[in-house]
Amino acid sequence: MNALLWLLRGFLFVALLGLAIKNSGEIELRFFFDASWHAPLSVTLLVALVTGVVFGLLALLPRLVRQRRDISALKRQLAAKEKPPAVQTPVAAIDFPPTGF
Repeated sequence: MNALLWLLRGFLFVALLGLAIKNSGEIELRFFFDASWHAPLSVTLLVALVTGVVFGLLALLPRLVRQRRDISALKRQLAAKEKPPAVQTPVAAIDFPPTGF
């Protein structure tokens, strides 16, 4: 199974490398104020992918922090409930003098 997975990864790598080599033509990205950037298509797509991943992770960051905070609060509550109750020492019996009839 492990060898099959590595074979699949190798095939995917070769296919993507071939795609990048075949699409190595230079493109021009035009920005505001007549700024432009010349780069190969594969590099431009890689930069767009990395930028999208970074923005996606930044969008998930507040929720991840909130969930971790909630999980730690719930763990503290669970630990407090599982803690055995404190053993109360019985109050010493008051020693009354014997009563005689």
